[in-house]
Amino acid sequence: MIKNITPQAILRALLPVSVLLAAAPIPLFAQQSSAQQSPKDIVNTVVQNEIRIEAADHSHWMYRDAYKSPEKDTVKLVIQTAQGNLSETIEDHGQPPNPQQHLADLAHMQEIVNDPALRARMQRNEAHDGQQADELMRMLPTAFDWQIVSRSDGVITLSYHPDSNFSPPSMSARVLSSMSGTLVVADREMRLERLTGKLMQPVTFGWGLFGRLEAGSTFEIVRTKVAPGNWQITQTHIHISGHALFFKTIGDQEDEVTSDYRPVPDGVDLQKADEMIRNGQVAQELHAEVHFDR
Repeated sequence: MIKNITPQAILRALLPVSVLLAAAPIPLFAQQSSAQQSPKDIVNTVVQNEIRIEAADHSHWMYRDAYKSPEKDTVKLVIQTAQGNLSETIEDHGQPPNPQQHLADLAHMQEIVNDPALRARMQRNEAHDGQQADELMRMLPTAFDWQIVSRSDGVITLSYHPDSNFSPPSMSARVLSSMSGTLVVADREMRLERLTGKLMQPVTFGWGLFGRLEAGSTFEIVRTKVAPGNWQITQTHIHISGHALFFKTIGDQEDEVTSDYRPVPDGVDLQKADEMIRNGQVAQELHAEVHFDR
């Protein structure tokens, strides 16, 4: 249906691991050396590892988040808790936020802390995105033809192209399964390090009447081990062009880089996280320069 042709739907299609957070150090799925596995078996092992480890992980982090799109250019400090995440903007288009923006930030944090209904909506949305991400992740071994490009420096590089025998079950799956690209895997741990994709041909919906994604649209995900057995998405780059009904844009041009990961101490809830942002503890932990009055 046309209502599904949205930037959010396309984003989920192009970022099958975008909601994977930290990876807990639990036993991995692989039982045999990657040298004994076919390319598709390697991908299946990686997918199973990512899904199982993400589901078992309960760690929380504070980090710097730099996000850029045609409308936004911000740097935020983020702190995660079991009840939800809080963030503080420290730069907007290269400048400190003005007093009104900073007060709005503080008010939004307080709203999250005080409003359980808002937190429940945020958690439902996250759970929904997580389910869709898992479904798209599980597609990877079967939606593409895989080949090993190289093995060096502890990583396996694979290439993928659409499998003509694959029948995508949804619009998001159709977009993802139309991509070609590369997958870089950490050989010893069998974890995803980098995933890229590019549309080699346009993808149309309703013979182009309802929507169209242009050839050349790309995405890239980079993941980094920030602690033993613990991986985070540290770069996301999405550059999509297209249109929907009545030529409404459905393009996304987004670049996000996260860095300076620090573990959140045990027992920190939303109230404590709010306090840690307001008193500057999060900024201090992340060695972030803050150019506004608290």
